[in-house]
Formats: sequence, structure tokens, C-alpha cells
Amino acid sequence: MRTTTCLHPKLSLGALAIALLVGATPALADDLDAEGNAYAAPSGAPGAEAGDASGGNAIIVTAAKTTRSATELDGVEIQKILPGVSPLRAVQAMPGVMYQTADPWGNNEQNMSLFIHGFAINQLGYSLDGMPLGDLSYGNIAGITPQRAMVSETMGNVVVSTGAGDLAMPSNINLGGGIEMTTSDPKAKASAEVRQTVGSYGTSRTFVRLDTGEFDADGTNAGYVSVVRHRARAWDFDGRQGGWQANGKFVHENDAGKLTLYAAFSDKQEPNEDGTTTFVNPANDAQAYMPYVRPFMYPDFQAALDYVDENGDTPPEEGSNYLNYFSAALRTDYIGYLKYDANLGSNTTWTNQVYYHHNDGQGVVAGPLGQSISVVAAYYPELDRAGQVEVTGESGYVTRVTEYRIDRAGALSTLRMNLGNHNLQAGAWFEHNSGTTWRKWYALDVDAPTDPYHWQKNELFTQYSLEYRVNTLQLHLQDEWNATDRLTVLGGFKSSLVFSEGWYPIQPVAGSYSGMDGGLPSGSISTKRWFLPAIGARYDFNGTEEIYFNIQKNMRNYGTAPWGQGSQAAFDYFKEVGRPETSWTYEAGLRSHHLFPGSFLSSLDAQINYYHVDFSNRLLSISTTVGGLGGGSITGGTSTLFNVGGVKTDGVDASITLGLGSIFSIYNALSFNSSRYGSDYTDGTTVFATDGKQVPGSPKWMNKTMISANFGPIDAQVEGQYIGKRYATYTNDGVVDSYYMANARIAFDLVGYIPLEKASVSLNVTNLFDEKGASTISTGRPSAVYATFPLAPRQWFLTFTAGI
Repeated sequence: MRTTTCLHPKLSLGALAIALLVGATPALADDLDAEGNAYAAPSGAPGAEAGDASGGNAIIVTAAKTTRSATELDGVEIQKILPGVSPLRAVQAMPGVMYQTADPWGNNEQNMSLFIHGFAINQLGYSLDGMPLGDLSYGNIAGITPQRAMVSETMGNVVVSTGAGDLAMPSNINLGGGIEMTTSDPKAKASAEVRQTVGSYGTSRTFVRLDTGEFDADGTNAGYVSVVRHRARAWDFDGRQGGWQANGKFVHENDAGKLTLYAAFSDKQEPNEDGTTTFVNPANDAQAYMPYVRPFMYPDFQAALDYVDENGDTPPEEGSNYLNYFSAALRTDYIGYLKYDANLGSNTTWTNQVYYHHNDGQGVVAGPLGQSISVVAAYYPELDRAGQVEVTGESGYVTRVTEYRIDRAGALSTLRMNLGNHNLQAGAWFEHNSGTTWRKWYALDVDAPTDPYHWQKNELFTQYSLEYRVNTLQLHLQDEWNATDRLTVLGGFKSSLVFSEGWYPIQPVAGSYSGMDGGLPSGSISTKRWFLPAIGARYDFNGTEEIYFNIQKNMRNYGTAPWGQGSQAAFDYFKEVGRPETSWTYEAGLRSHHLFPGSFLSSLDAQINYYHVDFSNRLLSISTTVGGLGGGSITGGTSTLFNVGGVKTDGVDASITLGLGSIFSIYNALSFNSSRYGSDYTDGTTVFATDGKQVPGSPKWMNKTMISANFGPIDAQVEGQYIGKRYATYTNDGVVDSYYMANARIAFDLVGYIPLEKASVSLNVTNLFDEKGASTISTGRPSAVYATFPLAPRQWFLTFTAGI
């Protein structure tokens, strides 16, 4: 059970809301409940609406009354960061969290990265309205990102547990924290809302939402539908980000319980940003060529023809950082759930939910033939180079497509009982996931070239296909015991049982896939842990200061990695001796919340949180290829899994918020994270010095700052984020410099000036000082080489909102 804290509406703190782990700044007596605790509207309540110019619930923090650090931000504040922003981009301002991608909305998935306390995007848990989202890694066949599972403007809130996710989190990959997202509930009053955003690089984002308002049958019924159309040109080349999305929600609620039906559709096209391959010690001019961006050439087909020679070879001086004609990710998703919260008595509720997700996708790269000649030659050995150019369309290019299918279906059931001083919870989650990956190759016809925005058809050959099946069963049981008025103790455990199987109906031809020895593997692997315990406590000293601690064990499923190895023998050996990654997370902290009515300093909120993680059986996946796309060759290849033993993590998050009356608020958060490997590893011939080295991609130091102000109808904020230097290889011989980025927003509430119930205009500027640097780092080799993606430049976006 959580007690939440809300910032006074006048502060209206945008991204500050995300970072605060403590409560915020209620300035009126009405913001306190009968016991003197700050409170907020329940999650999903039809209160303030996402995208309001000012007012509404600003910060909602669930840290108070919990035994772990957990922060909640509502949809209003998320949309202030940038209308249409991904919820993952929104949590970037929290202490201990780093989210990177090459577009300002945080939508592009090919180059996104997320770290929380040293754990990467595929080591965290994610849910939407309780429904598991699965693995968010690019190109996965076991999950969906939140920016495709919902329309961003309908976000209700997001809760981030930075240490260890809740025991009930439905995830088979979360070694570290969890991100729980909700969609907003329907509004009580019938309404219509339209938002139009225009801005840099031809941006046009149109959002429409229609609410029925409440209408009665057996209880209260209400629903809404929303639609968004997004279009924006990539900032460094003529690629188009866009597509259509829609979602809807229906709620029927009476004394017996609450029925919720949710459905969403997404059809998106994302132009991919090619990463720049960087050699730590370049051996020649080609390796020394490291451009800041690698734009594709589409739609200038003549420039593409002029770029390659008659054999489809690229300029040798550009090495791995050659240019492609185009590259894009096409994704179509259908996702939904049916959920019923039954009130079985005054102290008992029983929640049951079923869900389904279907995805079709293509990752498309039309690149120079010379970079893929090893594959084409393996499938057309009878042809000389001129014949291979002819069979691939006579353009000097060939199109590689990774095609995806996902069908996930599952059910969750949770029983909650309040028995005196004990709040008991027991639950189960089952999911069946069926996924398929195909690697197909297509000609790029010199007379009729294709484009990146439509599915490629009539393949030359299918190089391979992987069928992947996963059955997951997760059980949990916990007791939250209110031992005294001041002391709360929480204890419980979960069981995680994952049964996976994979096989290749189509195998690559010999010589076409790097590292393959006799064929790609097939077989089944299970990861099972019956007892993953958690225990924590919270002690409230005096109503303004409290301490807490939490200790928890987690396990991560292998995913598809075992089937990416180069032989059946390697798979069988890994199945015999491999161990799943596990983690013990220890966290403890102090929270403080003070109000100073009538003073210049009206409030002070602070928290400091220390955490330690013992990460066992850390697996490194080392690619057999170098260069090209994000550090991996376009031809693809196998990976080798190495158990590098343990990783020890120690870190501190500290944050403070100062409320200066009802107008200004200043927030700052400092984070330190040391995540180091505990041993070297060997590939059988070479020993790589990883012992004591920092985990690549995650910075040691981060600092987040927010200054916010509200002057009647005018709301303004400035946000700054410092990201410290990051290592880019496992042996730490590659380093990426630190950077500081600022964003700004100003909004004007037009209600009272024009005859509408809702009206506003806002201006957002991202990367205010036009900082250049590396956003995402792609690490695929132990040393010597890595890849980076660039920061998006300064951009502006103007949003008009109208509602009746």
C-alpha cells in the first residue's frame, strides 16, 4: 500500500517532478490529509490532464511509506518535457537514470539505451497498467516499447523503482529496477481535445482525444478514444519519422468492482541512425575516419549510384563508416487487455487480467553490395562479381531485411487482503510468447528502387529464420506488516520459472554467416529459481524524517542469446555449464520533508539513497563482426557468450528540492555509480583484462538540475543534465567524453482569453546550447573498437491545445 505526495499546483514543475524521490511542496493546508501526510489523487484518476499548460498534479512521489526508492510522475509533467515524448525519455531526469536516443522525443528504438544504477535496458522490468511489456531491446521478439503500446498523450503516470522492482512486477528479465506505467482513465465529463505541434525539421504532430463522459448502466461507464499522427524529418538526413497510433479505454465501475478494457494500435516508421565505428588506436586512414554522423542518401538515388563503383564497393578511405542508401525500422502492433478488480469484501480485492500482443516488423538496410558481398557470393557462387551486381538489381546495392513476428498472450491474478496490521498479497503471472525472426535479402533495382517506408517484397533468398517459444510462470507472496505506528516491515518472495525453446527452420548457407560452424543451434533451455526473497522496512521518526532499507534477489532469463552462438556444440556446452544472471540488491536511504509557511524558503525536500549490488554470472555477448551498423557488420554473425563472473556495484543518489514561495522551485540531484567486473575472462586463446573495469555505457557521475516558475497563466522551466564520461569497451580502453545538455519550456494558459474550456500555447526548445557529443554507445567487442550515435541538435517545437 502506498501513500503518495503531491506538489502544490502553483509550482507546476515539469521534469523536476521526475527526479524528486521525496515529496514535493504542498503549500496549503488542503494538501494534507487528516494525519498530516501529503497526498495526491490516485493513479489513473481523471484529474489533471496530460499536456495542461499549468496547474494540476505536478509531482507525485511514492517514496514515502515504501521500503524502497520509487518515484512517480504524472502525465501532465511528462508532456511538459515535450509533447508526445516517450515515457522512457521522461524518466531521464531522475537520479540514477540515464536514457539516450538520437531523436528529441526518445522514440527511436534502434539507438536507444537505458541504464538505471548500472543495469541496462534488457535487465529491467516494464509494465503498462499491470500488463508486462517484456524485453525492450532493439530487434527483440519478446516485447514492445511503451511508445508503441500507448499514445504518449494518454499517459496517466510512470513509477520507477531504481533499486529493485516490486515483487509483483511481471518480468523475467529484471535484475535491477522496474518501470511501471499507466494510461489515464476516462474523464467524468464528455469532452473533446485537439493538440497540434509544429517545429524543427518539418515536425507535425496532431493529437485528438474524445471522451464519452460518465453514463450509467449497472454502475458508471466511461470511455475514450485517441488518435495521433506524427511526422518529422530526421535532423541529419532526409529520413521521415512518423506513423499513426490510436488507443482506447473503457471502464465500468460499481460496488462489485471495476472492469477495464484497453486496446492500442501502432503503425510506425523510424529512420535509423547509423552508428559511427570508432577504433581506439587506428591502424590506418580508413580506421581513423570517424564522422560525427553517417546520414543515408535516400531519396537521392543518383548520389547513391555515384557513391559506389561498378562492383558496389565503397570509398576505401571511409572504412567501416561508409554510407547506406537507406535504413529504417517498420513496426505494426496490436495490443490490449481485459482486467477486472473484484471487491470481495471490505478488506479483500482480487484482480484478474488477460492480455495479448501481436507485432509485425521489418528492419531494413539498403547498403552497398561490397559490404555484403560475402553473403551474396555464398548464395550465388556460380556468378562472378558482375553477375552478382546484376542479380541484386544492377544498382551496386542490396537490401537486407530482418523481419519480425511476435505473439504474446498471458494472464495475471493478484489477491490482496488486509488482516489487521498485515497487508497480504499473493499473485501469479503466466505468459506464452511465440516469436519468429527472418533474415531476408532483396535486390535494389536500378530502374525501380524501393523506399524505406514500405515493406520490401519478392526476396532473393532467406538467409535464416529463428523460431522462439517461451513459457513463463511467476509466483509471488508478500506481507506488509505495520508493526507499530512508525515501523513497517515488508517481506516476501517470488518464484520465476522460464522454459525457452528455439530452432532454425532455415539455416544460413555455409560461408554466409560469420562464426557459424556447421549450422546454428536448436534446443531448449530453462531458467528456474523457486525462492527469490525480498525484505525491507521503513521507520518514520517524526513525520518529517524517515529511513528505509530493502534487500532483494532477482534473476534474468537468457533471452535469445544462446541461439545466437555459432554451433550446436557451443549451445549444448552453454546449456550444461551456463548459469542465469542473478543479483542481490541492497539499498538504504533517508528522506526528509519540511514546510516553512510564510517564509521565503517555503519547503525543503531531500533524500539520500545508498545501494550495493552483487551481480553474479554476468554474461558478455561478444560479436564475431566489426563495423558497419552500430559496431556490427551488415552481414551479421554469431556471438559468443562469456561468463565474466561477478559485478560489484556501489552507488549513491542524493536529491534536494527547494520551494521558494508559490512561484519558484529549484531542484538538484547528484548520482554516483561504480559498477565493476570482478574478474578477467578468456576466449580460449586471449585473456581480456576486465577485472576491476567499469561496466561500459553507464556513467559514474550524473547531475540533474531544474528551475521552475509559475506566474499566473505563464509557466516556465529550464532543465539541465550532466552525463559524465562513459567507457565504451569491456576493458575500458575506449572512452566517451562527458556532456551537459539543457532544455527549456514556456507556456501560456489561454483560458479566459478565448471561449474554450481548455486552451494553451507552449514552446519547447531541446538541446538549448546545441551541445555535440555521443548519446548511445554500442559495445560489441572487448576492446579496441566501439560505436556511438550522435546527440540531436537544438530544436524548437510549438504546441497549440484546444478543448471543449
